[in-house]
Amino acid sequence: MLDALLVDPADRAQEDTGQSIGRISGTFLGTPYGPGTLIGSATLPEELVVNFLSMDCFTFLEYVEALRRSITKESFILRLIETRYVRNEVNFLRRKHFFTDWAHVTHPIADDVAGNVSKHSQTTEKKLNQKDIDETYIPGLPVVERPVTYIPARFIDLDVVERLQTGDYIGIYAPQAGLDVSHVGIFVVTDHGPMLRHTSSIEHRVSDSPFIEYVEKKTGIVVLRPHHDFALRRGYSQT
Repeated sequence: MLDALLVDPADRAQEDTGQSIGRISGTFLGTPYGPGTLIGSATLPEELVVNFLSMDCFTFLEYVEALRRSITKESFILRLIETRYVRNEVNFLRRKHFFTDWAHVTHPIADDVAGNVSKHSQTTEKKLNQKDIDETYIPGLPVVERPVTYIPARFIDLDVVERLQTGDYIGIYAPQAGLDVSHVGIFVVTDHGPMLRHTSSIEHRVSDSPFIEYVEKKTGIVVLRPHHDFALRRGYSQT
């Protein structure tokens, strides 16, 4: 499957970022949902996992983001490490466990654009990973204070949708103080309208859900826009 996803550089050059993400993510439609495919914890050594046979919502995004910047198998592995880990270090403590890590850690790969997409966006100060006073969501991982900006569901209308772009990474805002999002997917404009392309634990596969119908039942959305020039800045044509 990897070979089929690695497009000739000349053809890839004809695509913009959104087209590339839309095409690559579409290849995964129907792929089974599989939770907990990554290996590593505070007590178990981290391993680099590549699994196209099943994936959860976040690993789906990781594979798409890495693939859209890859032209060889070797470059895909490097781009996946770059996407999944801080400072390219395959280590549990360096893994980007939270969606907003993509926009806030060293060498971010996306921009938080919720504030640009809607004037009704709100920002909440979070203590990511803190579940209770003496408990964390992910054992062994420190608590990180971070502002999280989101668009409340009641303000997500056609005007907001028109400001979104195919390829935007969407997080479903989590109201808990220690979480940023509860689910992630990709905004894609299709022949059937705007969709959230995501790995659904309900449908047990990668599928498209009508965007507004899906998000209007949620708390709100976080919007991360991938860097259009990231591939060139970080050595797209190199392995």
